[in-house]
Amino acid sequence: MFERILVANRGEIAVRIMRTCREMGIETVAVFTAADREALHVGMADRTVAIGAPGRYMDAAAIIAAARESGADAVHPGYGFLAENPTFARMCTANGLTFIGPRGSTIELMGHKTLAREAVRRAGVPVVPGSAGALRDRADGLGQARRIGFPVMIKAVAGGGGRGMRPAAGEDEFARAFEQAALEAGSTCGNPEIYLEKYMHNFRHIEIQVVADEHGNAVYLGERDCSIQRRNQKLIEEAPSPYVSPSLRRAMGQAALQVVRAVNYTNVGTIEFIVDSDGRFYFMEMNTRIQVEHAVTELVTGMDLVREQIRLAAGLELEARQKDVEITGWAVECRINAENPQTFLPCPGRVQVYHPPGGFCVRVDSALYPGCVVPPYYDPLVAKLLVWGKNRGEALERMSRALAEFRIEGIHTTIPLHLRLLADPRFRAGEYQTDFVHRFLAENVPPPADPVLAAVIGASITAYLEREHQPLRVVHPYRPSLWRADALRESMRRYV
Repeated sequence: MFERILVANRGEIAVRIMRTCREMGIETVAVFTAADREALHVGMADRTVAIGAPGRYMDAAAIIAAARESGADAVHPGYGFLAENPTFARMCTANGLTFIGPRGSTIELMGHKTLAREAVRRAGVPVVPGSAGALRDRADGLGQARRIGFPVMIKAVAGGGGRGMRPAAGEDEFARAFEQAALEAGSTCGNPEIYLEKYMHNFRHIEIQVVADEHGNAVYLGERDCSIQRRNQKLIEEAPSPYVSPSLRRAMGQAALQVVRAVNYTNVGTIEFIVDSDGRFYFMEMNTRIQVEHAVTELVTGMDLVREQIRLAAGLELEARQKDVEITGWAVECRINAENPQTFLPCPGRVQVYHPPGGFCVRVDSALYPGCVVPPYYDPLVAKLLVWGKNRGEALERMSRALAEFRIEGIHTTIPLHLRLLADPRFRAGEYQTDFVHRFLAENVPPPADPVLAAVIGASITAYLEREHQPLRVVHPYRPSLWRADALRESMRRYV
């Protein structure tokens, strides 16, 4: 087993990984930027290494140097940043470090959406109809869209997390959507290539958690329903899904294992499916890392997925077999973002009050504490609130109570939105699909008096914060601050 692991991440996922490492008797190393000098994960680690400006979490060479300097023998990438970067995985191996995740070649294959689709199709798993590969240009895209049939979704080949995606309902919208998707793909994914998929209406976003070792053993751990989304960003997840029947669960689980075997996948991963109203499912993508919502599965299976990642990376055999996997009770997760719950503009700043909820079967994954600063340079996720119940009704009641008890002051958060969503009778009945939040907001959230002004002010404040902290500016040329990019994009969307 490893003696010392460098956690190449920040925030709640860094804290989450360090807690499991401590339980396993493994020392941890934290890397931190100037913006995170007082972050919780820095205080929790056994050793720390400063790596400079905010963008350095994306600097593979800096992370490798920190690992070698600190005497780490493995690197856990968490999610985001370098977690799905095949070059980084290979760099770890070349420097005598174990990358806690799948092989670099597997990350590369499944991270290239068109190659992944082809590999999955050859494995006999259905995929969403789409283009055979990356589009050469806009004319090629339009021709393919006519063949597939409108509406279509234009997607980044190297995308993820909802980045580089634009729908086009018809030919009149295609040119603009194509240019926007290509621009966002290049700026946020580092690769401007895009491809097409048929735009699917009225579907659920269901993902299957898989775990596989290097000895040929693999299991699936049930499903998570991730259909409650806003602009392709997940807000609420639950396991099991109120829509999935036992037979559909088995079929999707077996299909997920077909993908695992077809690409020789090892470690923990997630297969994401689209499920239509007739119960037909289609492969969408694979995430070759720990998911943000992994704890939902942990609560209903009793399996520590981070512990499994570490064990499998050390070459140990998977302890569980499929017959051992049991889904018990119901789990729900709410992602709490530092955003205005009406305008969805980012809200960095100092946390004045932080009082997380407690009680029976309540879990909070967060790196917040009273007096900490939420910087404007990173993803706005600041906490994950999870609950477990004997059934869905009990879990939802517990989540509503816990949300009402959760106090975060000094910054805006999305807690009020989550409370409203959970109170909606359609959500309570499990009758929702991926367009649910869009329709809910149109029905229930009035726009601000001057939405354009509010969006521009939010973008200006974020730009000001970055300018005032000039030494902390993001240095990576292809990955500007997501806070600033989202605020500016929201202001332009509202203006247009």
